[in-house]
Amino acid sequence: MKATINDVAKLSGVSIKTVSRVMNNEPSVRQLTREKVQAAVKELNYQPNLAARNLAGTKSYTIAYVYDNPNAYYVIDMQEGILAACRQQGFELLINPCDSQQENITEDVINTIKQARVAGLVLTPPFSENPEFVKRITDLDIHVVRIMSGDTAPDELSPCVMVNDRDAAQTITQHLIDLGHNKIAFIAGGAEHMSTIERYKGYRRALKANNIEFNKNLLIEGEYSFESGVNGAKQLMSLDNAAEDRPSAIFSCNDEIAAGALFAARLMNISIPEQLSIAGFENSPFSRQTWPKLTTANQPNKEIAKNAASLLISQVRKQKNNNEISQYVPQLVVRDSTGQLS
Repeated sequence: MKATINDVAKLSGVSIKTVSRVMNNEPSVRQLTREKVQAAVKELNYQPNLAARNLAGTKSYTIAYVYDNPNAYYVIDMQEGILAACRQQGFELLINPCDSQQENITEDVINTIKQARVAGLVLTPPFSENPEFVKRITDLDIHVVRIMSGDTAPDELSPCVMVNDRDAAQTITQHLIDLGHNKIAFIAGGAEHMSTIERYKGYRRALKANNIEFNKNLLIEGEYSFESGVNGAKQLMSLDNAAEDRPSAIFSCNDEIAAGALFAARLMNISIPEQLSIAGFENSPFSRQTWPKLTTANQPNKEIAKNAASLLISQVRKQKNNNEISQYVPQLVVRDSTGQLS
């Protein structure tokens, strides 16, 4: 028989109201009492009915993740990170995939969060990068935390968790330069994403710091896709491309692009890394499923998402989050796809 809140209260020797306060992670409960209730919850394997709690009370215990991103690995990591924070703090998660280009998308999202009685939203690009969208949501007195590319928040519309792509991209490019490469190509992701812009700026900053002249022929416009990497590498390494413009290294805007570039290079019988070094970004499964494995920058998406969700829940509860990390800098991971220029 499934345990009830009454069973937890009886076993721990406290009132039902006290059990509820512990389950809601309210700060006014004494530590000894909290531990007794948590021990009873564990012993009875008590699972609160969050949906019923939302309906019965005036407070909402649901947050939502609203996203539009073609990268399945990124989305899964975000969902798992947010869900981990929700489970720890007794919240439900509404996952709402959207087409950011759809007409009236803002109204559709607003209707969804009203119907679900959502207390707050975690937003990732491109929604987090749209100030008009964010303002419409916050004007409804709904809390928002944004995950964005950059080193500082662009405005004060909502708290942000920033990912410093620029510094990480500079580190990757510097790694290639330190290996002796000075003809380093850049295959971009979608131009509408701030991550593309920030990673490109980091690439350019490293070239400038090392007095390497930028060659516009080594810049390939693209999308965050495997096919974009294939096409970009073929264009860069084709026989039609002048020898002086052929790169000895490629910095791809993410691992999926890099995996595509590596695939194209192998089709062209180009040895990696002996004839061409390739680096990616994010440390997604793509970086570990290729041969050779990709040099990349580790972007801890699950941790970033969990931190953003914890920050959001603190905002909903009007509590101070002392564990907040406002900026992440992805760290270089060197693998076999990059090597010394021979």
